[in-house]
This record gives sequence, structure tokens and C-alpha cells, in this order.
Amino acid sequence: MAASIVGLDIGHGVLRAAEVSQGGRSKPKLLRYHEVTFPADATREGEILEPDVLVRAIKQLWTAGKFKSKDVVLGVGNQRVLTRDLAVPKVPLARIKETLPFLVQDLLPIPVADAVLDFYPISEGVNDTGPVIHGLLVAAAKAAVLANVKVVQQAGLNPVDVDLVPFALTRALMKGRAGGGTVALVHIGAVTSCVVVATDGVPQFVRIIPSGGDEVSSALAALGLDVAKVESIKGTLGLLRDAYVSESVAAAETVIKITEELLTTVRNTLTFYTNTRPTDPIGRIILSGGGSRLRGFPAALEEFTRLQVELGDPTERFAVAKGFDELRLPTALPAMSVALGLTLRSAS
Repeated sequence: MAASIVGLDIGHGVLRAAEVSQGGRSKPKLLRYHEVTFPADATREGEILEPDVLVRAIKQLWTAGKFKSKDVVLGVGNQRVLTRDLAVPKVPLARIKETLPFLVQDLLPIPVADAVLDFYPISEGVNDTGPVIHGLLVAAAKAAVLANVKVVQQAGLNPVDVDLVPFALTRALMKGRAGGGTVALVHIGAVTSCVVVATDGVPQFVRIIPSGGDEVSSALAALGLDVAKVESIKGTLGLLRDAYVSESVAAAETVIKITEELLTTVRNTLTFYTNTRPTDPIGRIILSGGGSRLRGFPAALEEFTRLQVELGDPTERFAVAKGFDELRLPTALPAMSVALGLTLRSAS
């Protein structure tokens, strides 16, 4: 049997994992995908507060999902992850990474010693000092990253790599035909969302937004609605104001107000990119994430941004193993992109 690897996405109250075989095929093969929930208060803003809860949930995930591999790639992407443009002298990538702590200490909101640093090269150029490499600086809180690694180890698994969630999404959704030209990826998560702009599949710009689809759920719950009613409103009524009965005006106004705030933030983020790179306009948007399942959201995003919106399909990069429950794919697709993209780390 070909070797396989599992991408593990630790979300807000939910674990998602995808196991993929990399056995030298033209396409990696999707073997298994599964999700389990856990108490949402075990994490806060992407950081683990109750490790024991996560360890139990991971073990449950592996058992219920029948995962075979114990090799795991973890995703990080909370609002404490910083991504910024950075130009550095042209030297080998290993040397750039060695010198990052000295180059970026004045750019970080936390001490360099408390951060995990990485550099993603994009292009080469020349400035007043000579040849340079343009790229993206990535900085994450070391304690949060190590906490994720530790719970995976305590669950009996082998964390082989840690990857930035926006990069995983780029690999899953913006490679090949889907990523041709300059494209914006908008991923709406539960408590954070992210915007990635890539040209021919190479990320040029990354921003993590500290808001997501759960803000709608929380606002509706504050009106006294139970969980089942909240999910029903989001899935069947959403942003369609005329679909609400007169007794539900407050719910309609709440959904629309909260969502428009998020849409405005996304639009402003894309506008910032456009203003800083006027010669490289965004052609369209690829949309993903569980929060994008709010009814009417894709059309509203088109209206706010004046850009064509397409729903991302991460399975286009994969062959699907015989016996995989393909009937689950339509409902799982928006949320499974991160886990699938993480498995492509070794192929990037």
C-alpha cells in the first residue's frame, strides 16, 4: 500500500482530517475524510486552552474516520499569525531563514524569541543595494504552534510538518486551471477568515481577518433562538430578506447586518491589495469555508466586490479512492479545503 499522510485542521469546535496517498500517481488519491466536534470553549481564537479535550477528540477522530496513517501535517492560521511583504538580499533560502530573526525583530508585535518565523519567496528583483528576493514573512506565536504539536503527539500521532492555513488553501484551490491569472481566495471560517491573492497559483498577498461565520450564529442565539433554528435560518433563509416571515424581521436584520460587516472587511482588504498593485488587478474570487454556506453569501460577495465569484472545489486536485462516500462531498466541500491542502505540503 502506498504511503499516506493526513492533513489535520483544528477548527473552532471541530476537527477535520483528510488522508491522502502520495504514491507517485498523477493525482494524489483521497482515501478518507472525517470530522468530529468538541466543546468550542476548549480553544480560543485558534489557541488551545484544554489540551486533554483536544487529545480525546483527535483519538475519536482517528477511530471514527478509520485513518491508517499516523503522519500528520498541522495547519496554523489564527489572527495572531502575521504575514507581511518582505524583500531580502538574494542569498540561498536556508540562509534567509537563518537571518530572519535579525531582519524582522522591529516588525513583530512580540519578541523574536517567542515567534516561529518563515519566509515564502515570490519573485526576484533589484533595488539600490543589489539583487533581492521578494516574499512573504510569516510569524506565528511559538507557544500556540507548540501546543498544537504537543496535543497531536499526546494523541499518539507523528506531526511531520506545520503549515500556514492560507498556503494550504492556495495549494488546494488555486493551482492549475483554477488558479490561472490573478485570483483572490476568500475563505470564511468560523471565527477567522482569510484572503489570499495569488498569481498563477503563487501567493502574493495574505491577510487573516478576525471574524467569521460564527458571529452570525452568536447574534441569532442572542435573540433567543436555539441551535437548530439558527442553523435552519442560515441554511434556508440567510441573506434573502424577502424569504423571512414578518415575525422574523429581527433575525433577518441581524443576519444581514453581521454579514455585511464581514463583506465590507473583505472588500476593503481586496481594495488595499488593488491600490498597492494597480498593474495587477484581481480577475475573480474563489470562495470556500464553512461560513460561505450561508444562503446568498456568494451573490452578496459578488455585489460587494464587483468580481465574479466561484465556489472552490479542492477535490479537483485529487483522485477519489474506490469506496469513498462521494455522496458526502457536496456538503463537506466548503470546509474540507484546509485539510486537503495540508496533505499537499510535501508536493509544493
